[in-house]
Amino acid sequence: MAGAGVFLFQSKATPEPLPSPPAAQTSQGAAPAEELAEVPEAPDRTREEKRFDRNDKDKNSLISLAELQQPRRKAFAKLDSNGDGRLSFEEWSVRTSDKFAAADKDKSGTLTRAEFATTAPKRKAKTTPRCDCRAEVAKALAEAEE
Repeated sequence: MAGAGVFLFQSKATPEPLPSPPAAQTSQGAAPAEELAEVPEAPDRTREEKRFDRNDKDKNSLISLAELQQPRRKAFAKLDSNGDGRLSFEEWSVRTSDKFAAADKDKSGTLTRAEFATTAPKRKAKTTPRCDCRAEVAKALAEAEE
């Protein structure tokens, strides 16, 4: 019985051409392929422009000394654990001391190569796209026209 079903299925398995996808519609009708291929693109900001904008807190296109010092004041305040306005060596090096203590698993006061390897900074994953999306869109549109 199963053999008969396979036989019937194979005899009617002639592929039919798929209908073409509908063209994008505009207020004037179908959009030309050239208009579809144009992907809007935001202007690229340079690394220096991004850095400037991060420091320009009041967004007046000028950076004052207070704006430039603000992140440093916050970092200093985090390190100044006793709040006396001064950093002792212990306060300044607390992160290094804590990292060393966490890595020194055998509490020997020294780090082996394996222990030291655990102190490596964690790298952020790159957020750049893996493909050139504009090229992919253009390719898909070209295939759709055929």
